[in-house]
Amino acid sequence: MSALRVALFGSLCSTPVLAQSQPIELPPIVVSATRTDVPLDQVGSSITLITREELERRQIRFVADALRTVPGLSVARIGGVGSQTLVRIRGAEANQTLVLIDGIEVNDPSFGSEFDFANLMTDDIERIEVLRGPQSVLYGSDALGGVVNIITRKGGGPLHSSVAAEGGSFGTARGSASLSGGLAEDRFRYSLSAVRLHTDGISAASERRDNSEKDGYDNGTLSANLGASLLDNLDVDVVGRFTDAEREGDGFVGGVGAVDAEEDSATIQRFGRIQARLALLDGRWQHRVGLSGADSRTDYRTDGQKVSSYDGMKTKIDYQTDLSLSTQALLPADHTVSLGLEQEREEAILTSAFSDFDRSITTRSVYSLYQVALFDDLFLTAGGRFDANDRFEDATTYRLTAAYRIEETGTKLRGSYGTAVKNPTLFDLYGYDANFRPNPNLEPETARGWDAGIDQALFGDRLSIGATYFDQRLDNFVSLAGQTVVNLPGESRIRGVELTAAVALWDGLDLTASYTFTDSQDPDGNKLVRRPRHQAGADLSYRFFEDRATVNLGVIWVGARNDIAFDAAYNQSIVRLDPYTLVNLAASVRVTGNLEAFGRIENLFDENYEEAFTYGTPGRAGYIGLRARF
Repeated sequence: MSALRVALFGSLCSTPVLAQSQPIELPPIVVSATRTDVPLDQVGSSITLITREELERRQIRFVADALRTVPGLSVARIGGVGSQTLVRIRGAEANQTLVLIDGIEVNDPSFGSEFDFANLMTDDIERIEVLRGPQSVLYGSDALGGVVNIITRKGGGPLHSSVAAEGGSFGTARGSASLSGGLAEDRFRYSLSAVRLHTDGISAASERRDNSEKDGYDNGTLSANLGASLLDNLDVDVVGRFTDAEREGDGFVGGVGAVDAEEDSATIQRFGRIQARLALLDGRWQHRVGLSGADSRTDYRTDGQKVSSYDGMKTKIDYQTDLSLSTQALLPADHTVSLGLEQEREEAILTSAFSDFDRSITTRSVYSLYQVALFDDLFLTAGGRFDANDRFEDATTYRLTAAYRIEETGTKLRGSYGTAVKNPTLFDLYGYDANFRPNPNLEPETARGWDAGIDQALFGDRLSIGATYFDQRLDNFVSLAGQTVVNLPGESRIRGVELTAAVALWDGLDLTASYTFTDSQDPDGNKLVRRPRHQAGADLSYRFFEDRATVNLGVIWVGARNDIAFDAAYNQSIVRLDPYTLVNLAASVRVTGNLEAFGRIENLFDENYEEAFTYGTPGRAGYIGLRARF
């Protein structure tokens, strides 16, 4: 959104009255809204950008923490660093948030089709796009609530390298290194990254409830982004990511909640994609074909003995073609027509004392999107999708968007309407453990939703504000019922308001803020759990010392929300979690041309809070480090 705009600079064409060209600010380009490159100010969907510069200024180490101030998103981490971390968009379930890393769908079929953000760090990330609202037309089943699209750094240019190390509270030590560049005038490009993190951690079971055993966490992540221009119009890209993480955890007892115990887990994640892009007709006709794979395996241990193993695999082959053309007769317009074909196979393998199954689902899809720009001010899209699934009935979804710019007043009006479908997860259908029974009779969830918003620039673009109203309705909502899950009869409704603001107070001093109101109810009018009705965030950043030093003050406020408690027989009841406020302070200074010193304090005022009932959260923590760039 305009509150988080990226500055991309171009040049004015020279004229006889100008001695030299002057830089102008262009809107950033986004990909996720249409699966093509589109300027943000032409997008009718609600979308937020998080840039690498923002991640570095705030010293964000995990992607989930970067999402906490995005309007419409709620984040819940069940314990300390490395614990299960789920993201919900506009009140939808976590398994209705599709997560992409360089085009790879990384939602885990063995993990309820959710993506656990616990292990995803920010070191190699260039930008994050958060697309809100039903997005099944372009992305299929898992995108009922929206999409988090993560794009890593690409190589190119002269050789660049960096190393960094930091340490601090809870016995935390972290080191990272990166290397990037290009060869043969950038016909071959590479970007490599490695990071290692260790922390002694906190008790996963809340210390405020008399738990004290520390639960540590280790994470090692390697990533690569490689590209080659084989011909002037043919590019091939290969990306890969490998994560090896181990987490100590605690147990759960009905009637009590989380308790100290000798339980831990080991996770291996492998994500990869190879993609070829061919441009014809001077770039007006684009072709893209790709093969993606994601494999996430987690082994759970009690007292050092493995008790269960979850392995989720997703393989996708996809093709998309985009044809762009302009017409001048009758109505001047620019048109883009996209057509896509996909085949996706999801497989979940679960092994435990209670269950042993290997199940898969294959979906074949075709989608199309039409984009038209009229008079350089009005931008419309219309799209549809057909999914043929070998387990459920075939599904058809559609989506419409509109954006209208008023250049004279700096105003953008936007709106969207779409439908979506979410298939039951393999675990819900077939999974089984000590406290859960599957339901093979589940039916897909369906949704329809709309939003309308306005973005306004004021005072020569020094102030940008935005407001959005959204309304989404779900049928066949899958809900926990005792020790199983069922489709709730009737309609669930989620609606709310998202507000954003960004202001340049004076040179070097910038303020951004957001607020979200969410009213989420099941068919019986009960509030959905872990969805705060009110939440807000703000960041105040100051650049000084000729931009060699920065200070960033961040505030996150989360209102009261419901959660679930279980009695000794695992019957559920509703509990209320208190609101909380987190204040984070980060600062950095470039000591020399290559060396930077940085430090931060998280939870500055030592707030005592819970994001999940009976689970712990870190208190005040401090970290310092050095980074060298070459």
